Amino acid sequence: MSQVFLTMAMSLDGFITGPDDNAENPAGTGGMRLMDWLGGGAESGAEGPEAFRPKYTHSRRVFDEAMGTGAVIAGKRTGEFAGYWGGDHHNGVPIFVPTHEAPDENPYERVHFVTDGIASCVERAKAAAGGRDVMMHGAYTGQQALKAGVLDLIDIQLRPVLLGRGRPLFDGLAPEHIELELVRTLEDPGVLHLRYRVRK
Repeated sequence: MSQVFLTMAMSLDGFITGPDDNAENPAGTGGMRLMDWLGGGAESGAEGPEAFRPKYTHSRRVFDEAMGTGAVIAGKRTGEFAGYWGGDHHNGVPIFVPTHEAPDENPYERVHFVTDGIASCVERAKAAAGGRDVMMHGAYTGQQALKAGVLDLIDIQLRPVLLGRGRPLFDGLAPEHIELELVRTLEDPGVLHLRYRVRK
């Protein structure tokens, strides 16, 4: 059964970017340190997502799980900062973008803008994933999925960094409690991979 998981690299103090993140500097000031768990494990000359394959066993497992998903959901801001990955996040899977208003022009065949809410976006992504899991990017999009009760798992790549400022992952959630269950802990040098199940 297809599950939707949010995956984010995060500092110990809860930030997913450094301060002043923008289209020219998506990770913000100092934020690229959060991504240091990626890379080093690909063969020389690897291109695309494969170039970021980690060298350590557990990190490679987490990366390969993400690259094995059947669809991607990305917040509009995240997608714009990433240039919608040139229309191909990985392996030609469809990319779904929840938004209030679709752009007038969309040059990417595999990028689909969904204007009728996060629940509909998740439903469409699951249908397109063909039974495989759906990967989600973006703090705001993750928060909306949590509020709507359509997020199944949260994967955190916790880095031993204190950024002090930046974009927090869980900012602006409602005061109602959301219960999580820690279901997996994997450790490699410089990163702790945590997987939480969202209790429905």
